[in-house]
Amino acid sequence: MKKIFPEEMSFAVSTKNELKLATSSENGHPLSLKSLPSCEIPFVLSLGGVLAYLERLETGRNRSHKQFEGLQRAQAEEHTLETRIHKLRLLRDKLRAEVKQRQARVEASAASAVPDQTLETSEQKDLEAKQESVKAILQAYRFTGLSGKLTSQGVCVGIHTSFEGNLLDSYFVDLVIQKPLRIHHHSVPVFIPLEEIAAKYLQTDIQCFLFSLCEYLNAYTGRKYQADRLQSDFAAFLAGPLQRNALCNLLSFTYKVEPGGQSFPFCARLLYKDLTITLPTDVTVTCQGMDALATSWEEQRVYHENMFRTTSLHKVFTSFSRGEKLDMSLLS
Repeated sequence: MKKIFPEEMSFAVSTKNELKLATSSENGHPLSLKSLPSCEIPFVLSLGGVLAYLERLETGRNRSHKQFEGLQRAQAEEHTLETRIHKLRLLRDKLRAEVKQRQARVEASAASAVPDQTLETSEQKDLEAKQESVKAILQAYRFTGLSGKLTSQGVCVGIHTSFEGNLLDSYFVDLVIQKPLRIHHHSVPVFIPLEEIAAKYLQTDIQCFLFSLCEYLNAYTGRKYQADRLQSDFAAFLAGPLQRNALCNLLSFTYKVEPGGQSFPFCARLLYKDLTITLPTDVTVTCQGMDALATSWEEQRVYHENMFRTTSLHKVFTSFSRGEKLDMSLLS
């Protein structure tokens, strides 16, 4: 029997883990297990088991390496997640602290705003009450020359003047209903003491403010109306131009009782110290060209003074034009 040495063997393992043994014989034919004596077969099988065992070890090592790599990745991800959770918890605690601080500030501001809101509510009620008062006044006195309409900021009051049944000029005052009340726009002439009237009544009594302003405007337009009528309707009685100031509270003129006649001219000076009335408070009538007047002329001068004090200017000249006799009761 021929002995087989290890260097003469080569092993091949198939996918089915079957061991094939190839030898180099003398005649060059492959050597199979069948051709081997029974005493040599265990040795060949022991070599095949070693190789299979090594293959299993290598497979297990690869599997263990892959599991180790997966474990490392899982640990890295776990660490990343723990870091992120820690940051989120810190952010949560910070936000909670900010929310508590903001709530505390809101509660403090709300507590301090309660008195302010009460004050604002009270002021608003006062303004609404004043607005309703103005509306009531305008409705009650619309036939006395007052009218008005509500605006976005308050109320616009119209003042329509008249004298002896004649409708004259109209003016307006735009009031802003707020605290304090104030005048936004107006068309009142500059010589009417509007600021003085407003300082006296506007904040305390709106009704007195409007009535006082109406008195001034009606008196002004009434005096102006009388002067205009004298110039337009009785120019023939005038011996010169009528002199008057813008407020029409000082009039000066020369006139004759008989238009175109030979009567001596009289000089009249009318002063209206009270700007809320339409009749003069001081009247001075003199006769030009005579140092010592006859009794009849003196009586006539006194009569004229009393007429100017008690009667509208244009009505005095209406009586002159009619040639009415002296009313002796006015001479006393």
